[in-house]
Amino acid sequence: MDRHAHWQDVYRTKPETEVSWFQERPESSLELIQRTGVGHTAAIIDIGGGASRLVDHLLDQGFTRLTVLDIAEAALTRAQERLGERAGRVSWVAADVTQWKPGATFDLWHDRAVFHFLTDAADRRTYADTMAAALPAGGQAIVGTFAADGPEKCSGLPVCRYAAEALAAEFAPQFHLLGTLTEDHLTPAGKVQKFQFCRMIRT
Repeated sequence: MDRHAHWQDVYRTKPETEVSWFQERPESSLELIQRTGVGHTAAIIDIGGGASRLVDHLLDQGFTRLTVLDIAEAALTRAQERLGERAGRVSWVAADVTQWKPGATFDLWHDRAVFHFLTDAADRRTYADTMAAALPAGGQAIVGTFAADGPEKCSGLPVCRYAAEALAAEFAPQFHLLGTLTEDHLTPAGKVQKFQFCRMIRT
């Protein structure tokens, strides 16, 4: 499966507010970011941020060093058009995270719903190694996936579902689990999707 082609097609053909993962305000992500204690000058990268509105809310809160990475240029374009002149205050990276080499380090790595699409063990290992390379010791990561009782597919693709301990184990020993959070996400179609988040620290 060509991941890039799949997600380009999704964002070219579906309105942003109709995809199942749409959130007007990503409450769980914002709460977990607040729990990290990072300041407004912290370097934050949102993996698979695409057209997500997390970046809007972080800008509203005064964060100044934001990077959004997504495999689909079409998704990034939607976010940039929505933000208007504020888009210039964000760094935008069009890349597959499993093939991307970070050119800098970050204080915080955030991912809501990219990692669970990595059904191949080698891709998951590469992702974990990339996350470790992008964060210095003491840097924090927030990773959200479908929970163990969440959907088996999303956007027509199979996913891996996780309990908190299993998700954290994917990133050991480079990362230590700090806390967890579960979310019942209500999709625009009115369905509930159960999510599992882990907050971890680089050892």
